[in-house]
Amino acid sequence: MREWICISSCLVALALTGCTVIEREQRPTPGVVLRSTGTQAEAAPGVALAPAGVGALWPANAPFIHAKSAILIDADTGRTLYQKNADAPRQVASTQKLLTALIIAENGNLDAPVVIAASDTDVEPTKSGVRAGQVYPRRQLLTALLVHSCNDAAMALARDNAGSVAAFANVMNDRAEALGARSSHFVNPNGLPAPQYSTARDMARIADRAYRHAELREIMRLPGFYFRFNSGRESFFTSTNKLLGRYPGVDGMKTGYTDAAGRCLITSATIGFHHYILVQLGSRTSYIFNDAAIMLSWVASR
Repeated sequence: MREWICISSCLVALALTGCTVIEREQRPTPGVVLRSTGTQAEAAPGVALAPAGVGALWPANAPFIHAKSAILIDADTGRTLYQKNADAPRQVASTQKLLTALIIAENGNLDAPVVIAASDTDVEPTKSGVRAGQVYPRRQLLTALLVHSCNDAAMALARDNAGSVAAFANVMNDRAEALGARSSHFVNPNGLPAPQYSTARDMARIADRAYRHAELREIMRLPGFYFRFNSGRESFFTSTNKLLGRYPGVDGMKTGYTDAAGRCLITSATIGFHHYILVQLGSRTSYIFNDAAIMLSWVASR
């Protein structure tokens, strides 16, 4: 227990300098069995419910973090352990790629080819660099989406899945509603600025389901991977999640940032035999990773 109490100060001292060495074919160990393991299993009805009789900020003894909205849940039971304005609607940036990834993974056939269209590449700022007419396996594009947050990969996967971005947005909204995320509305697969929104509680429900998908969990744990282009050239894509490999127990999930959304982060962690999911929305770059460490240290010491 003592080592968890000092983790936050250690992380601050490291200043997230990026010292992790990653092997070319590194793969994480298989994920543990959680509350539900079926590929199509829904999140449990009680996931991320607001505790009865508490306010927007609860509990009183939780540490301060800078996110405007946040929630911490026990991923084994779905119970809410902490919340801060968890039901406030706001843009969530690239964290909504978890829903995109979940839909693609649940659709299966991840080795099927995707032909890149010119419209897929008309996005900024983070792109893989694929070009129209090139062909890539869904799995490779899915990995680029989750690890390096590539917006062109999100567009290609959405179009391949539903025929158009607009049609895929309908799929996203239907899937979110089925998971109990009914205070959300999505219009694109990548989280770039648009008239769309979610809440910390809804994103916890989506993240909870994605965390239960073995293939997604394997990808989200990667601190980096080699993207192989059609030409045979390889480029190393580093994970945008700076906690991977630097905070004990962290095993995913997704970062996000736009001017409208602020800095966003959804973190999964295994501490001892317990699994947790933390959602932070509307924070700042200088705080968000350290705040995640603070919250995980707090829950580990309870």
